[in-house]
Amino acid sequence: MKMLFPPSGLCRNEAPSRRGILAAAVGLVAAPAVLQGLPAHAAAPELGSSTQTFQRFRLGAFEFTSLLDASAMIDGPWPIVGEDRPASEVEALMQANLLPEKRFRPGFSPTLVNTGRELVLFDTGNGENGFVPPPAGGWLSRSLAAAGYAPEQVDVVVLTHAHPDHVGGLMSGGKPAFAKARYVIGATEFDFWKSDRPLAAPKESNEYGSAIMFRSHVMPLAARMSFVAADGEVVPGIRAVAAHGHTPGHLAFHVESEGKRLLVWGDCAHHELASLAHPDWHALFDQDKQAGIATRRKIYDMAATDRLAVAAYHTSFPSIGYVERRGEGYRWLPVSYQLAE
Repeated sequence: MKMLFPPSGLCRNEAPSRRGILAAAVGLVAAPAVLQGLPAHAAAPELGSSTQTFQRFRLGAFEFTSLLDASAMIDGPWPIVGEDRPASEVEALMQANLLPEKRFRPGFSPTLVNTGRELVLFDTGNGENGFVPPPAGGWLSRSLAAAGYAPEQVDVVVLTHAHPDHVGGLMSGGKPAFAKARYVIGATEFDFWKSDRPLAAPKESNEYGSAIMFRSHVMPLAARMSFVAADGEVVPGIRAVAAHGHTPGHLAFHVESEGKRLLVWGDCAHHELASLAHPDWHALFDQDKQAGIATRRKIYDMAATDRLAVAAYHTSFPSIGYVERRGEGYRWLPVSYQLAE
């Protein structure tokens, strides 16, 4: 290999001598002693952790942006996942996978899709009064801004279901946050939350709280809302997929362009390890436990078989990845460079 900077005393075409090499090595060893005499600089201040708030990629002709709405460590994952199991069993699974046993940080990640004709937003995050309100959550508007968008540019808002951490961002200061958008929700989902049944639940329950927010955040938009069922089309390239159990009308969505497909699966997983490794474990917030299990198995199997990219709302941000079979369960594979152009 040609030497760019030969030792002093050697011409460029002269082979280095053993003596020259030894002399150079002695100089390198002595260098720290010389440097010790230099004045020390003050340590740089600590700047704190940084948080990525959006990630953009392309599939086919569609451009996708994953948006961070909240980042908070909370208690769990038991009983949010594994409600029917001993806490120690869930904690052992965390410990075996180098994760905290009693704390976790779920993702809250709405997905924005630019089809070239319309800007479509899936779910709206926590808003001012959701599961993780400000300052730890309710970041959707600022994540949109960081990604280069304004709320009034959104053409369609699609709701996978009506829990507060998905509909809380529909309103801001008592007014629609997406002033020019139309809205899409499952017909079964809308009819359930509009009924009086959820209001009959205990006031401390998630069902009751969701019903109250449905009335304050979803019902005011009813005149601009359309309703879909399984396989219904939202816009060209986006179709609904049945995923009931978490709520009565919970939906996932296939997004397809130029033969490439991504599955927006809403709350088909509440923890990227436990939900997939043990899809038969009960999820605390599933209203129909057995239907939730059947949906997880169906959706995970489809994602693994078809090798789909997945937008998985509650997995770690950017909440994009793939699913593989692993024994009797499945494994979440966070995206790395699979979607790089």
